[in-house]
Amino acid sequence: MSIPQEGGGPIESRDQLAAYLESGCKPREDWRIGTEHEKFGYRKADLTPIDYEGACGVRSMLEGLRDTFGWNELREGEHLIGLTKGKANVSLEPGGQLELSGAPLETIHETCEEVNQHLAEVREIADRCGVGFIGLGALPKWTREDLPMMPKGRYNIMRRYMPQVGSKGLDMMFRTTTIQVNLDFSSEADMAKKLRVGLALQPIATALFANSPFLEGHPNGFLSYRGEIWRDVDNQRAGIPAFVFEDGFGFEAWVDYALDVPMYFVYREGKYIDAAGQSFKDFMQGKLPALPGETPTLSDWADHLTTVFPDARIKKFMEMRGADGGPWRKICALPAFWVGLLYDDGALDAAWDVCKHWTQEDRIDLRNAVPEKGFKAEVAGRSVLDIARQLVGIATEGLHSRARAGAFDRDEAHFLNALRDVTERGETPAEEMLWKYHHQWEGNIDRVYEEYSY
Repeated sequence: MSIPQEGGGPIESRDQLAAYLESGCKPREDWRIGTEHEKFGYRKADLTPIDYEGACGVRSMLEGLRDTFGWNELREGEHLIGLTKGKANVSLEPGGQLELSGAPLETIHETCEEVNQHLAEVREIADRCGVGFIGLGALPKWTREDLPMMPKGRYNIMRRYMPQVGSKGLDMMFRTTTIQVNLDFSSEADMAKKLRVGLALQPIATALFANSPFLEGHPNGFLSYRGEIWRDVDNQRAGIPAFVFEDGFGFEAWVDYALDVPMYFVYREGKYIDAAGQSFKDFMQGKLPALPGETPTLSDWADHLTTVFPDARIKKFMEMRGADGGPWRKICALPAFWVGLLYDDGALDAAWDVCKHWTQEDRIDLRNAVPEKGFKAEVAGRSVLDIARQLVGIATEGLHSRARAGAFDRDEAHFLNALRDVTERGETPAEEMLWKYHHQWEGNIDRVYEEYSY
């Protein structure tokens, strides 16, 4: 989740809201790639979650990264809650997950090097006090009650509010991790096409990265339990918005949507003010109950946009949000998948051809089916496995066309190897884990930490 945003000064007219989004448009040569990933920390001695305080807690991890590797600290009151270095940041998630929000970089080679560096830094600090980190879409062992609450004001607000609007919001906050990629668009039309493709095909990414078949020590009946959780977090702010696929969709329509999403908070002088369930429209009229008489700034608008949770979303850039957290190869494969599909015109056209005839009912049914069925789910008469194989092929050609060479590679297509392996086997990563659980591990969930930690 996000750190406080910097959007700008007072909002004097509604036109500024769409202009804020439109200001993100960039020429193709300025398009960048920003990769985000989260991971769970645990004590190696007993596989219990790490607290915020203590010699091996989350705070000491952040202090170690700060002091050893030159990160700058972010504080909320007396609490160290994040780090920054250049345009990258490390943030603290509700249940103690650490998230790297990578800098906007030109190539997948660079973003994968950034991931390597970050994980090496985290491991050096963690090894000093017997802590490990693991990347899975959902916690495999602990109950929600086992998890510490991190000292960030926005999370206190969300924890109180989320049970009022969905059954699994707290599970999303405390028991899931994800890999995301942030991408650019050149114009309103380019944004609309990319967002439509991203929303429609997000369940295919969920299947490719499905990595959360366990809960509280046992199989949970799903391949992506993270995907299942997101089916009932808060449907006013999550899912696949139908209006994106309507004629004339653009920045104004996204503004209308975001204005209708209830607020969580307002950030003032280092503190989060509870505005859960209140209206940004009222805020613009000086009628927000949490701050009567006060009107918002563009920074407030930027903060509000971080609380809108569809499977793909726009701010000044676009976020792809459908993948489970996973091991190193998957962290690099996620940006390769979406860059291959969206950053080459031919690939984008081919990806849109795959899904442009789907109805909203098709899209919703697919999203509902994939967490349980994975590659065996179907849409419009085709299996998800068939579509996934086609999309990996399209993404490969897109990366070939981009032709961004690395030190040893002519382009970025080799970062898709992890997904080629998955589609060639025809089984999701979760199914591989379940086979190991029932056969090699003999039902001992602790083995997941041995094999899937960084």
